[in-house]
Amino acid sequence: MEGEGVHNMVGRLLCRLAATLALVLAGSAHAEPGITPNSIVIGQAAGFTGSVAGTVKELTAGAQAYFDYVNAKGGIHGRKIRLESMDDGFDPKRTPDVVKKLIEEKNVFAMFLARGTPTTEAAYAVLEKAQVPLIGPSTGAMSMYDPPRKYIFPVRASYHSETFKIVPQLVNMGINRIAILYVDDSFGKDGLAGVQQALKSANLTPVAVVSHVRGATKLDESVAAIGKTDPQAIIMITVLDAGVAFVKQMKKTGRGPVFITLSNNSSNAFIKNLGEDGWGVAVSQVSPFPFSRTMPITKEFHEVIKGRQDVAASYSSMEGFISAKVLVEGLKRAGPKPTREKLIAGLESMNKYDLGGVDVSYGPQLRAGTSFIDITIISKTGKFVR
Repeated sequence: MEGEGVHNMVGRLLCRLAATLALVLAGSAHAEPGITPNSIVIGQAAGFTGSVAGTVKELTAGAQAYFDYVNAKGGIHGRKIRLESMDDGFDPKRTPDVVKKLIEEKNVFAMFLARGTPTTEAAYAVLEKAQVPLIGPSTGAMSMYDPPRKYIFPVRASYHSETFKIVPQLVNMGINRIAILYVDDSFGKDGLAGVQQALKSANLTPVAVVSHVRGATKLDESVAAIGKTDPQAIIMITVLDAGVAFVKQMKKTGRGPVFITLSNNSSNAFIKNLGEDGWGVAVSQVSPFPFSRTMPITKEFHEVIKGRQDVAASYSSMEGFISAKVLVEGLKRAGPKPTREKLIAGLESMNKYDLGGVDVSYGPQLRAGTSFIDITIISKTGKFVR
């Protein structure tokens, strides 16, 4: 009888263990990809090599600093954020495969901080099929905003918004002979459309509209075509390397127009690569001035990066920091049992949400992001000044 009692007890224990294991396995089977009891895995596909590498590294450093700050305080509902980054070489032909690998092999919960218009647009079909949201793509193309796409949450203001800040600024300076240089890809064409609309609103026609092929840095033909129109200002819709090359080559001709470029060239790397030719080049910005503590969000930024050797204050690191804040708030609103749909709903509930002096707005049919825009100039000492 005693042996039978022991046998029954062992049997009951085995049944309980089996039931517990079944619950665990069932829970694992239904767990959202990228979510573990202790972590949330976020994916990033961006050009860590190629023409935008400097900017991408600054963006990522700013975002990672904020993630580390949040993780040190216990993470999101007890889970720490882990950023899984992969290089797409800023090549839209590579981007879909990189995104697919992050989703299918790295099992990321969401995507974050892509870089570039062509690459982000190339990724969207993969995101939509997998139903994975992308937060904070570093591009201001109108395709990110209108019409709103369910799985895209832009944070920065649009390029068109920037152009409607730039053109009136030039007009107020008495400038009306304006040329346009743009890269012949989806980013360049989007920015071109914005500049043309802004000029039309000011009753102006550009004196020259010149394109260059993607990836080009020998821009002699572009310099000659624009130079012969003797513009007072040149609005450049180019990536970093081409923008640097154009300014240097144009200045060698002895001409001194106002050079102004969009916020995609707001990095410290842009200033560094321009060297002594950077003085006087204007850059529109979509983040608050990151070199002082004049706003709650810039004060927090400096507190977070204080003592870190891997991140320096810059407009790009500030953009990455702000995008990370948006993602974190969305994750908080997704709750302790997050799903991708809950994350989307959480982000869509952020209407005029104050990040610290900068508002961000989303909704079921709204992908506005922020609206902050400023104009800066590179000083003789190689600093952005307002």
